[in-house]
Amino acid sequence: MKTLSTICNEVSISIIFIILATLFLDPFMLFMPHSFVYLLLAGFVVVFALFAGLLWKELARDEREQLHAMLAGRIGYLLGTGTLVAGIIHQTIYARLDPWLVAALALMLLGKLGGHIYSKERK
Repeated sequence: MKTLSTICNEVSISIIFIILATLFLDPFMLFMPHSFVYLLLAGFVVVFALFAGLLWKELARDEREQLHAMLAGRIGYLLGTGTLVAGIIHQTIYARLDPWLVAALALMLLGKLGGHIYSKERK
């Protein structure tokens, strides 16, 4: 079972990551000077690296913890792909589809497929 400090670390890093991502929504740069954007980008990359590191080193000790990790991964994957699909639909309707949305969705699908193939070959 995860310790309280591990859970607090995951929650704290997730909240910081969401706050940093939300700060990028200032489209007219009213609140952020141009130099602050670069500092924000560096912080965003560092926090993402910490978040990815926490997820990568996560180890399940029994079947129940494995099930919880797989369920959390599945929910995150479905929310991510659903958001990208909604973004693709919205931007297609307004005739300004951003190719990054399509690329992100394609990479998520290829990553999921690659993960399935890797796990089946490994067993």
